[in-house]
Amino acid sequence: MKVLAEGKGELLAWMSPDEGRKWMRENKPRALMDKRTTMKEAVQRYINDGDYFAMGGFGHIRLSMEGIYEMIRQRRRNMIMAGKTSVHDVDILIGGGVVDRIECAYAHGHELRGLSPAGRRATESGRVKVVAELSNAAFQWRFKAASMGLPWFPARIMMGTDTFNYSSSKIVEDPYTGKPITLIPACYPDVAFIHVHRCDKYGNCQIDGTTIEDIELSRAAKRLIITTEKIIPHEDIIDHPDRTAIPHFVVDAVVESRYGSHPGNMPDLYYSDEEHMAEWLKLSRSDEGVQEYMDKYVFGVENQAEYIELIGGEEKMKYLWRLEHLQVPMEAPWRR
Repeated sequence: MKVLAEGKGELLAWMSPDEGRKWMRENKPRALMDKRTTMKEAVQRYINDGDYFAMGGFGHIRLSMEGIYEMIRQRRRNMIMAGKTSVHDVDILIGGGVVDRIECAYAHGHELRGLSPAGRRATESGRVKVVAELSNAAFQWRFKAASMGLPWFPARIMMGTDTFNYSSSKIVEDPYTGKPITLIPACYPDVAFIHVHRCDKYGNCQIDGTTIEDIELSRAAKRLIITTEKIIPHEDIIDHPDRTAIPHFVVDAVVESRYGSHPGNMPDLYYSDEEHMAEWLKLSRSDEGVQEYMDKYVFGVENQAEYIELIGGEEKMKYLWRLEHLQVPMEAPWRR
């Protein structure tokens, strides 16, 4: 094909389809194996300094926050994040010193809550670098290409934009029509977290509501750590095979993590904790405030159970479940 244009972004987490299939074949056993473990053990075993890392969910929805806190506790460093829809997750990771590079579709913002002080401060100072840019759709198609065993995914997007210029994509002459088309390179993250509603001990997962891009990401990631609100019997999974969004043979570890998306949203289970996120946004205006948050909520607890007790326990989570929590007051907590 005739190459018409090339983005100048850094090509990250790419490998040839044959290499990718070989790696998966040699490292992903298909047998039904009990994959239950603790978060501490999962991070120790599967996450290394310098890894390219992706988070499932979208924005503040279905985040594996327990995994994020544990990476900070274990002082992982120099990691690259797939900032596909990154808000609270990447901000906390930057504040904790874990992430120093981002491939970015959306980052350094907390949606309607405003900008992200910690992430913006780190990027503006050069401590964190945006090494490539993509659209949200292009990120999903990077994962889709990898999950399909393709070197790239063709699309008619980003042409004529600065987003393309800062991406690692190419524009080529389509051999069928002679017109330009974008080739988006495959992405094989070294490790990914995906938080789900329920799964069995083998890693067969069910997700209520939209799956976003987690189906593609689960098949693309070299290592996949599943965090789940509840581990259920295998018999309950096979009674409803149509509900299995992520199959066991792509999963490396299963961690039961009740309220594991807090302070984010978990569809049909609990809403976002706006007061907690407001606390982070206020403290993260300074490096000293970031350290205060980390000392209290990350290094001040040993595990998820202690963290939930610290933020208010079952009573707080019951409050977040109630429908009236959606009635946002005029003086919203993130505006304080």
